[in-house]
Order: sequence, then structure tokens, then C-alpha cells
Amino acid sequence: MAQAIKETNFTFAGQTRSYRGKVRDIYYFPDKLVVVATDRISAFDVVLPKAIPYKGQVLNQIAAYFLQATAELVPNWLTQVPHPNVSIGRLCEPYPVEMVIRGYLAGHAWREYKAGKRSICGVSLPEGLKENDPLPEPIITPTTKAHEGHDMDISREEIIKSGRVSEIDYLVLEKYTRALFARGTEMAFEKGLILVDTKYEFGKGDDEKIYLIDEVHTPDSSRYFYLNGYEERQQSGEPQKQLSKEFVRQWLIAKGFQGQEGQQIPEMTDEIVTMISDRYIELYEKVTGLPFNKINTSGSLTEEIKANIIENI
Repeated sequence: MAQAIKETNFTFAGQTRSYRGKVRDIYYFPDKLVVVATDRISAFDVVLPKAIPYKGQVLNQIAAYFLQATAELVPNWLTQVPHPNVSIGRLCEPYPVEMVIRGYLAGHAWREYKAGKRSICGVSLPEGLKENDPLPEPIITPTTKAHEGHDMDISREEIIKSGRVSEIDYLVLEKYTRALFARGTEMAFEKGLILVDTKYEFGKGDDEKIYLIDEVHTPDSSRYFYLNGYEERQQSGEPQKQLSKEFVRQWLIAKGFQGQEGQQIPEMTDEIVTMISDRYIELYEKVTGLPFNKINTSGSLTEEIKANIIENI
């Protein structure tokens, strides 16, 4: 099996601190940050025990593709991608919320709706919707940004009242979120896909400007349906063909795991790991329309990444 990066533990000259997220290792410098997309995979806010070959490369390259494609709409943090697993960019102070936007009733929103809720994050939903139906218009359903544990739904009013984000800044976040989702929807449609829902994160730079940070329109942050056959599947009540990380969640749910206390993570066999890796590569090629070129290194991939970062910081 190909190399997979479970974690990095680098120390660089001039580094001020480091942080390990669910799937990324981040190295901070006075004026920039270096993000290493590892091959860790998370679901239900839990990092699964095995890393997935090429997953980090897929996420990093999809994010770069969309950051570059939307840079004229919304300023973003990215300045260079010197390695398939590495992004370097502007250091920003993140807002403690994630801006989730949904065009269809799927995933978490459907589970809440099915349980009887008709309001999510203060946004009302009409009666009579089915799973995966389009919403009357895209809705923003923010969550808190948790360093550990589960992100929680939160309303616009709660965000502003709590002081997490000022009202002036929040209006900008909403405007940027809708603009990015509109562009992402157009780009997905061109590739025969439906952008169902996604999340964006923003931060403020030392110049007081608001920047789009983190990943954009990747399988970890977004859900896609195949456009071809969507209407027929909805009318017949069939599950939609998805291009997202939802298949990992569904596999875990079928094995009795949803991240709850006392639940055991199911065994990740080599076959499961390979299947997940193949699905991520499929998503890259479908979303970007580009062939995926697997990293080919005869030595240690981790050492290759370290040497690359040293050359570019």
C-alpha cells in the first residue's frame, strides 16, 4: 500500500508554534502559516485510526484549485502551494464559527428535519420536504468552531449577541459565503455535479481585511450529488449518488458508530482503506476535471515534505 502521512512533528527555524487539527498539521510563523494536509480522516468529529493514502494530496489540491478560482470574488489566505500536501499563506485570526451553507436538505440538516425540527440555526424550513430535496433558496446554518469534540449549531443572532463576531463583520461573512456558494454551484454544474452543501471559514488579517481561510469545496467540507439522474432518483425515492465524505459516515453508521460515547470505531481493513482512497481520487478528478497524479517518492514522504517546506519559508 502507498505511503500515508498519519502525522508530522516538524520544528522549523523561526516557527512560533504548531497546532494539530483533525486532518491538518499547522506550523505558525510571525507573518505566515504552513499547512500540511495529512492523510488522517475524521467523521463525526472523531479522527479514525488509519490514514488514507493520497487523501491529503486530494484535499490540498482541490482547495488550491478553488481558492485560485474564487480569488477575485473573495480575498483568501493562500500564497503558494510548493508541494501537493503543503499550502503556505497569510496568517489570519480565525473567527470562532464555521459558515455552513445548504442548497439541499441532506446530511445533518435532513437528520434534524426528520426528527421533527422545522428550524435550524434560526432558519425556518417548510413542511413536506423529502431527503435531498432542493431548498427554496440556500440557507446559512453556522456552527461553533470546536477545537475538540462536536461543533454545535448556532444562529446568526446568537453569534452576534455572544460577541463571537461583530454584526458588521458577520454581514461580510454572509455576503462572502453566498458569493462563494454561487460560484461553487456554477463550477460543479459545469462538471455534471450538484454542490449540495459546504462550509467556509474566515479570518481577519493584520491589515484588518477579512480573508477566506482553510479548505474550499473539498470532500471533507462539501457534499456533491451527480447531476445526471438526480430528478429520477428523487421522484422514485432512491438514494442520491453522492461524491462526498458521506459514504464514510454511512459506512460507520452501518457499523454502529456515530461518534457517541461508548461506541467502538469499526475495523478499517486494507480493503476499506483502499476503497476510501479510490473514492477521494475519483472526487478530485470529477470536481476539477483534471487527472490525478499520485505523489511518487522513493524515500520518506514525510522527509520530502519537510525539505520542501524548509526551501519555501
